Amino acid sequence: MKGKVVALLVAGSLAVGAGGTYAGMTMFSDDESPSLLEKAIENGTERKIGSSGSAEDFEKIEKTYELISEKYVDDVDQEKLLEGAIQGMVNTLDDPYSVYMDAKTAEQFNDTLESSFEGIGAEVTMMDGYVTIVAPFEDSPAEKAGLKPHDQIISIDGKSTKGLDLYDAVLKIRGKKGSTVKLEIKRAGVSDPLSIDVKRDEIPIETVYSDVIENNGKKIGHMKITSFSEDTASDFEKQLKELEGKGIDGLVIDVRGNPGGFLNAVQDIAQLFITKDDPIVQIEARNGEKQRFFSDTSKKKDYPIVGLIDKGSASASEILAAALKEAGGYEVVGEKSFGKGTVQQAVEMEDGSSLKLTMFKWLTPDGNWIHKKGVEPTVKEEQPAYYRANPITIEKPLTYDMTGEQVKNVQTILKGLGFNPGRDDGYYDNKTETAVRAFQNANKVKATGKVDEETASLMEQKLLEKIDSGKNDQQLQTAIEVLFGK
Repeated sequence: MKGKVVALLVAGSLAVGAGGTYAGMTMFSDDESPSLLEKAIENGTERKIGSSGSAEDFEKIEKTYELISEKYVDDVDQEKLLEGAIQGMVNTLDDPYSVYMDAKTAEQFNDTLESSFEGIGAEVTMMDGYVTIVAPFEDSPAEKAGLKPHDQIISIDGKSTKGLDLYDAVLKIRGKKGSTVKLEIKRAGVSDPLSIDVKRDEIPIETVYSDVIENNGKKIGHMKITSFSEDTASDFEKQLKELEGKGIDGLVIDVRGNPGGFLNAVQDIAQLFITKDDPIVQIEARNGEKQRFFSDTSKKKDYPIVGLIDKGSASASEILAAALKEAGGYEVVGEKSFGKGTVQQAVEMEDGSSLKLTMFKWLTPDGNWIHKKGVEPTVKEEQPAYYRANPITIEKPLTYDMTGEQVKNVQTILKGLGFNPGRDDGYYDNKTETAVRAFQNANKVKATGKVDEETASLMEQKLLEKIDSGKNDQQLQTAIEVLFGK
């Protein structure tokens, strides 16, 4: 059975990439010999089952298959036996980024290669046995509902995710625009599970957004990359030229919440800012062989540049952040990134099934492997506390003299909206009640001093509007200050 190597886009409905970086087909190497990626592609397209391992090993597999097929007490679906054998081999790798998809599942996920898709808009992976959010896409239903990086999905529409593989879970979360999926979330620092309803929508796959920010007489280009897809590099270069045409004095490259993507896309962007003196990235094979990939750029830009990362920056976005930091000598602002340091190749089988297999480690320009560690920013900066507020779960109205995490969460939101409750320890005292009444009066709802479903929904809506406005984006503000050495 001969395989065909393809690269899969990671911008999908709870995207197939699972925070993955996929090997690109074009790389700048430090010599003219075949690259490790080219060797992998060649081997993947030419290798046939039985070309490695002893004949006895495969005889044992065949013997087991025949025994079950012919002698098991009940009739057996032979196709399921084969699929199970393949899935079993992949499972033994204990690698959340190596995944097998049968033909039906692969076809469904190939739909995410289109210009848009219907879903909730988030990237997921498997961590500690749970389907885990890597990052919600910008302005997606997942982000608006309050899903955050590292949230673990423990049930979908009331059914436990225990025992589901990543792709089974994703298919249950996907659905038609306008429909709603109920997710039960386990979140670090919150003792009780959160119940979050997410209304599915059409998610356009646009990956580059840019604007000019005026600050103290300076023009700052702000370029946000949401993932690295096939067209990301060309879109980035086009928009960068437009910004340069407007006479920008500095540039912020923002990969917060970016779950990854094509390796060649991130490299094409990095070489715009990294000179040929240092590698952009290094790729390491299982035998320890390394190959370094360089830019062909000889001169840096004539304006300062700062990178911007957070906990949702994963994989390919970490490659860019590390290249800016180590090879470019640029400042990187924000929080420690997600920590994914492997590269996958997707191999499509003749029957339409697909195996996405981890084939390499990627290393930073200085040779560091950031897997499960993340990229450390040079300037640490967190967002205000209300950015980390949780969705408000209302089983019964929150009222005076109550205590608990939901009360503490409401206090954080009230303070973020400018209605100071006087405390944030989770005790609903007189000052908290007064702050709730003030919020209700300001938003023209009955001022009961209690947080019922209507008030909770309105608080969440107003908080999201404040965050979306960008006026209180402390990380971005710090990046701008760092640009000019403030």
